[in-house]
Amino acid sequence: MEAKALEGVKILDMTHVQSGPTCTQLLAWFGADVIKVERPGVGDATRGQLRDIPGEDSLYFTMLNSNKRSITLNPKNPQGAKIFTKLIEECDVMVENFAPGALDRMGFSWEKIQEINPKMIYASVKGFGPGAYEDCKVYENVAQCAGGSASTTGMLGEVPMVTGAQIGDSGTGLHLALGIVTALFQRTHSGKGQRVETAMQDSVLNLCRVKLRDQQRLNHGPLKEYSQHGEGIPFGEATPRAGNDSGGGQPGRILKCKGWETDPNAYTYFITQAAVWEKVCQVIGKPEWFEDERFKTPELRLPHLNEIFSTIESWTMTKTKFEVMDICNPLDIPVGPILSMKEIAEDESLRNTGTVVEVDHPGRGKYLTVGNPIKLSDSPADVKRSPLLGEHTDDILKEYCKISDDDIKSLRDSGAI
Repeated sequence: MEAKALEGVKILDMTHVQSGPTCTQLLAWFGADVIKVERPGVGDATRGQLRDIPGEDSLYFTMLNSNKRSITLNPKNPQGAKIFTKLIEECDVMVENFAPGALDRMGFSWEKIQEINPKMIYASVKGFGPGAYEDCKVYENVAQCAGGSASTTGMLGEVPMVTGAQIGDSGTGLHLALGIVTALFQRTHSGKGQRVETAMQDSVLNLCRVKLRDQQRLNHGPLKEYSQHGEGIPFGEATPRAGNDSGGGQPGRILKCKGWETDPNAYTYFITQAAVWEKVCQVIGKPEWFEDERFKTPELRLPHLNEIFSTIESWTMTKTKFEVMDICNPLDIPVGPILSMKEIAEDESLRNTGTVVEVDHPGRGKYLTVGNPIKLSDSPADVKRSPLLGEHTDDILKEYCKISDDDIKSLRDSGAI
């Protein structure tokens, strides 16, 4: 088998909950040796959060910590601090998402880490970057709200909405992973480590860039592709909530399909792309629309989107969401079924590509988890179960710190591990 892309890279994983573990799990999937440092007897807080099986690690933990090794260690203990120092010496990357200043208070500031290992890449997740809010604690939904997502999500005139996608936590973890591999690559030329920081607010904003685009377009007139323009509703000073309107300039909406009365996910997303407008007219039984002067160009169609989509919906309501896909896809009409999590969990194609993976856990038994969404042709990622608390403590101490069995027992008795 080909070597993994990050094989040989050693990651000291000081992360917890979601944003940091997302980052380090991705690196582990690519073959890095990720050593997850956890508090003795306690571990990552998510091990016990939202438990569905009493006494076993939660799915919250298992789905964020695949392919890692777990060591229990107390860096505040004098002996534990010595082990932690040795791990810093041996590793290439340290990743943490503690509250600001937490590692400094343990005696391991960035300056101290550089002194111990000048090649160390020190990566951090923060809620906010430098500024008025840099010391504030941030969670997923706070990041969505501060990063521009919530204010632009939801229906016009209704309350802001957060999205089910974890763009604050997992999105930041993905950004941080890119920063880490970039710094690792630069180190091959410079020979030096560096700090890598990703703020959750910044990451959410990066994913909301089209809404920042629209904020600037407002200075030059109304956003004509938004439904409210066709309804004659004036725009305010900020990018508004646009419901399920497409954000790419090609009008699109979520429409009911056959069975919507009893199935909450019997819907499809339908885009009236300009290049296939004639085919859309034919499919929905309105061929005369292609010659209708009101609908001749995409811009002329914008004031009539309500009429257009209500007519399309009259057609989609006679078909299941999969029948809509089967009819429209060969015609290059962009549509997409609204898939429930149940349907995704049972999708064989996603299992075949390793996007959804079944893993066997010694306590939980079999469970589903996400696989690596990034596919490398010569370095396929295999997903292994998450570690039990402290499962690899002895192995890591022997391998990284050259500590004997007798000394390990003493360290355990002292509370260092």
